[in-house]
Amino acid sequence: MDKMWISFVSMGCMFLAMVFMFFVKTKFSNKLWKLIFGIIAYILLFVGFISMLYIIFNPTKA
Repeated sequence: MDKMWISFVSMGCMFLAMVFMFFVKTKFSNKLWKLIFGIIAYILLFVGFISMLYIIFNPTKA
């Protein structure tokens, strides 16, 4: 049950990273906001990727 929640959080992190990168690429014109939101997006993407790797490579004990 815990792995289900971890996978939901990792998918949410990846979705938020996608939304932040969309705003960085299309909506923001200020370089500082682009930098801040870009860094946050890459951190969220990295956290989502690492947590997905944890889910994939650690089988459950059934």
